[in-house]
Amino acid sequence: MFGIGMPELLIILVIIMIIFGAGKLPEIGAGLGKGIKNFKKATSEPKQDTEKDKEKISEDD
Repeated sequence: MFGIGMPELLIILVIIMIIFGAGKLPEIGAGLGKGIKNFKKATSEPKQDTEKDKEKISEDD
């Protein structure tokens, strides 16, 4: 997709393990997963009407 193959991904993984250590990787993965889940939830939920929006609608009638 972005020209990133298996060798490049392995190099990135090794660099991440050197920087953060093997113990922190599960925490980083969990945080990243929660962030992606919240982003998907926020983009897929319909926008909820606020009180100001409801007042505008009632004023227009």
